[in-house]
Parts: sequence; C-alpha cells; structure tokens
Amino acid sequence: MNYTVLIPARLASTRLPGKPLADIGGLPMIVRVAQRAALSGASAVVVAADDASIAQACAAHGVRAVLTRRDHPTGSDRLAEACMLLGLAGNDVVVNVQGDEPLIAPALIDACAALLVQRSDCVMSTAAHAIDSAAELDNPNVVKVVLDAQSRALYFSRAPIPWWRDARAQGASAVSTSPAPLRHIGLYAYRAGFLRAFPALPASPLEDTEALEQLRVLWHGERIAVHVTEMRPGPGIDTPEDLARVRALFA
Repeated sequence: MNYTVLIPARLASTRLPGKPLADIGGLPMIVRVAQRAALSGASAVVVAADDASIAQACAAHGVRAVLTRRDHPTGSDRLAEACMLLGLAGNDVVVNVQGDEPLIAPALIDACAALLVQRSDCVMSTAAHAIDSAAELDNPNVVKVVLDAQSRALYFSRAPIPWWRDARAQGASAVSTSPAPLRHIGLYAYRAGFLRAFPALPASPLEDTEALEQLRVLWHGERIAVHVTEMRPGPGIDTPEDLARVRALFA
C-alpha cells in the first residue's frame, strides 16, 4: 500500500505563537511529528509549510517540506496546494497528520490509509475511539461522531451524541455502552483528487454552526469511512500548558 503523509504547518497560532518550531526534547515540534509519521508505512512524509523558517527547520533535520501560500483559510486548503506541488495523481491516497501531534500512533496512520483503500464508496476516512467518561461526552472541545451500519460517518458534533434519552431519568451514567459514544480523532485520509476539489465546495451551514470542516463533506453527499480503534490518541498541543505536558513526557 502506497500513500503519502502530508503535515500542514502554520507559523501563526493564537494560543501558541510559532507552534511548529516549539522545542520538544531538542527538536522542533514539526520535526517530531514528521519523525513519528515516518514510523508508519507511508511511502513519503512531507510537511506543507506556510513559512520559510518551518521549511528550513525541516531541511536541517532531513524532513521533506514544500512551501505553500500563507493565506489558506484551512489546513485542507494548504494540503490541496501541496498535492498539486507534489504532482499527486487523483487516486493517490494522502493522510493528513496534524502538525501538533508529536505522539501520533504510526499504526493508526496505517489503519486510516488502509481503510480508504478498501472503501471505494468513500472519499475520505478518519478514526474514532469509544468515550467512557461523562465529562468527555459533555465537553464541546471533544468532537463526537455517530456511524451507520457500514461504519460511515452519519454526523459529527460538539454536542453529546448519541443522546441516551433515559439515562438521567434512570439515575444512570450518561455514557451508554451500546452503542458507546465515539470521540472523533482528527486524522484524515483522502484521495488526492477529492482533496484538490474540496476547497472549491461551498461551506455548509452545519460546518459554520459546529465549526467542523468535515461536515462540508457530508453536506455535499459524500461519505467518510471511520476506523474505530481501541487506542486513545496521544496528547495534542494547542496551548502552552499542553506543550509543557508533552515536553515532560519526552524528558
């Protein structure tokens, strides 16, 4: 199975300025992410950078990078340009690994790519794992996904879905076990042709309401296959506090 990992990297960050270059155990974060992704079965790992300083940091540590425009509104737009710069064919599989996930599991990257290869009915694949905590279920920063009988996404939401109607009336935990609610993991595989076309699709009202870009795919009638894993994702980095926790793990 041949596929390419693309890692979008944007220098500006409201909560953590210069995030891709933040030091983690002596290496820039973006290099840590690329090294982790290289442990998967990907045939290539490429950083899609918006600033020359990121590309230079990658080059200094043997990581391939392409320089993209700075004005892309989303990571998907940045990756669409990277697909064109790399000359990827329409059916080539691309996995989007977020640039703030230095502890991403390589096996999960492989599983996401393999699922898309198997599912000709879907234009994308992603991952999820079961939620076992009422606090996670109620947390709007934890994105939930519900599936159909073929393990395709029906809907993504920041709300607690599916809602167990009788739980509170029975004095039970709000977390159902059948089916267990699923936490969406922000890892995506695409066919390069769809990824290039995605930025031209009109945004959906649901996408704007939930602030979840993947809802645009469902709004336009396309399908997303979902790999359900028992592995919880490693901690991502959005804030200085997150960075301190991950630095402690590497230390």
